[in-house]
Amino acid sequence: MVVFKGSHGVRAGWRFLAFVVLVIGLSYLLSFPLNWVANAPMFPKNWFDALGPGQLIYSEIGILIPVGLATFVMSRFERRSVLSYGFSPQPRARGLYAEGALVAFVMTAAVAALMMAFGGMQIHGLGLSGSGWLIYPLGWLVGMLLVGFAEEAMFRGYGLFALARGIGFWPAAIILTLLFGAAHIGKQGENAVDIGSIIFIGFTICVSLWRTGSLWFAAGFHFAFDFMQFFVIGTRNGSQTPRGTLFNVSFPGPAWVNGGPLGTEASYFIFPLTVALLAYILWRYRGSRAHPGAAFAGPG
Repeated sequence: MVVFKGSHGVRAGWRFLAFVVLVIGLSYLLSFPLNWVANAPMFPKNWFDALGPGQLIYSEIGILIPVGLATFVMSRFERRSVLSYGFSPQPRARGLYAEGALVAFVMTAAVAALMMAFGGMQIHGLGLSGSGWLIYPLGWLVGMLLVGFAEEAMFRGYGLFALARGIGFWPAAIILTLLFGAAHIGKQGENAVDIGSIIFIGFTICVSLWRTGSLWFAAGFHFAFDFMQFFVIGTRNGSQTPRGTLFNVSFPGPAWVNGGPLGTEASYFIFPLTVALLAYILWRYRGSRAHPGAAFAGPG
């Protein structure tokens, strides 16, 4: 019994494992109705294949529902609110979310400006027309809102909170950040630069969780970062070109400038800007270690 239980009940490692098993099992069950939707005759055949709002909404629902249900089950077991793992309602939640989004907007705009300055990105006018002005901005907005909440809950929600109780916040953050990077390995044309930047950004987001005590800043950042990347800049991702982007763009020049087929996350410019992001978080919340104390309390 010592293997399974500690002074605070079931050990953190087993709780983390239970969460992972629940997510995998629920994802499998959800795949059946999602596959039916993807093959429904009312949708174009490429709607869920090409990089666009349909694909993003489809894939992120496939993450958010299993992760949300698994978090709910574990929260009942721990007799806590399902929102206590990073998304507790608080007076400054809206401000943190908006701040994270604004910071991401500035960061990605700076990447785009640098790519254009070094000849790695050219804008050839607007990319939308007719009903596309309604369908695509709204679709990308919904898709990226889902991305921000789904992926933060998956990689920095309950799993991080549970594991941190057993081995401490920073070891748990490093493990989950490496898993966050590994989840992107399957992209076509993936390379070390892209994975390195994803891991660096993921770790910086963990710092925002530690300093602000919640995932509100992180979710806002994640939403705006990807919205700017795909809809506004129109950057490629895994050799796919996004559909329904704000601008008609091309990306000439070397991959170190524009990331090549992997887009802005593989541009060398992302690294100094992520250093600036980390410095901003440490400065903005200096002297604050407002981590969700009770969630990390005690050995597991």
